[in-house]
Amino acid sequence: MRARDGADPSPRPRGRRGPGRVVALVPALVALLVQVPPTLAVGVWTETAPALIAVRTAAAVLSALALLAVWKRPGPTVIVIAPLALVLLFLPPPFGPPPVALGIALVIALVRAAPVWALATACSTWVLGVVLAELLWPTGAPQRIIAGTVMLAVCLGLGMGIRSRSERMRRREALLEQRRREAEQAERDQIARELHDVLSHSLSQISVQAGMGLHLFDRDPAKARESLGNVRRLAGGGLEEARGVLATLRGEEAPLTPEPQLADLPALLEQHRGLGLAITLDSDLEGAGPRGTDPLGADPRDAGAPAGRTQATAVRIVREALTNVVRHSGAETAEVRLRREGAALRIEVVDDGVGTALAHPGAGIRSMRDRAELLGGTLALGPGPRGRGTIVTARLPWRQT
Repeated sequence: MRARDGADPSPRPRGRRGPGRVVALVPALVALLVQVPPTLAVGVWTETAPALIAVRTAAAVLSALALLAVWKRPGPTVIVIAPLALVLLFLPPPFGPPPVALGIALVIALVRAAPVWALATACSTWVLGVVLAELLWPTGAPQRIIAGTVMLAVCLGLGMGIRSRSERMRRREALLEQRRREAEQAERDQIARELHDVLSHSLSQISVQAGMGLHLFDRDPAKARESLGNVRRLAGGGLEEARGVLATLRGEEAPLTPEPQLADLPALLEQHRGLGLAITLDSDLEGAGPRGTDPLGADPRDAGAPAGRTQATAVRIVREALTNVVRHSGAETAEVRLRREGAALRIEVVDDGVGTALAHPGAGIRSMRDRAELLGGTLALGPGPRGRGTIVTARLPWRQT
């Protein structure tokens, strides 16, 4: 997990972060260079009164220095700079450098999530500029109004464009982060299902075989030895599968073990028959041979066989269902049925036990349902024939798209 000591793991929007100290000085330096030297030069060249030159220069310096606060307080900074910009525009002499500090402040305010401040200030400045232009220089008012309108429109458009692009980037980053977390959660769920299936299947059979070995230890040593051999084989197989799952969890290269296929189902059923459960297999799959015989010897790559993922999921569902039968139902018999129904593979596992899975569905039921739904199928539980036992019914897509 990334978050530690109570830290908030959610990413912060990039648009809200302040720049570095050097970068934060750039707007103020640009405004000083563009506004201050030309203001002094124009004042001296036009022989303007020293007091007016001093006022204009002070307005140019203050508006530029105000940009030092624009990153933390963009809204108030815009309001402070606006009247200073009007001083630069309308105090004699009638021409001079443009008030770039106001334009920079408007753009940064829009980008820094202060659009109301920026738009309100821009509108108020435009109205005051129109009034002052008409009062002070009526003959040149149209040109000044047009120039001011264009400048404000360009600044607002630039700021809104940058803000829109930043928001799109933030939304994209948030979406990618959400997808990453969903993928990680899906991977964790899959690993949990795999571990549950491996441990539940292996340990339940080990427990039964060990019990049989202890029961037969004195009366039938050969059978007891066979049960202990089965315990060793089951422990080795379960340990190997668990190592593969844990290697995946650690990000290591997992051992290359083939996924189970329908051709492996008879061996799986034979394992459970060794636990004292009478199991029959009934299948009408294409190329299966007579019903009731071993129908699952076809090559999985055959055109009439289900997709590989469908076969692997079907075997795991059957394995988990039989494990639940052995552990919880107290059943004596079980039947596994395989049918092709159009574009779906139908799997049924029926037992004659007490049906506890219906009243208390556990992790095994959730694991089977998750596997079916991840493949685009369904899984349902219901009472067995004549109300006794449980029937697990799964429908899986025959082909994967």
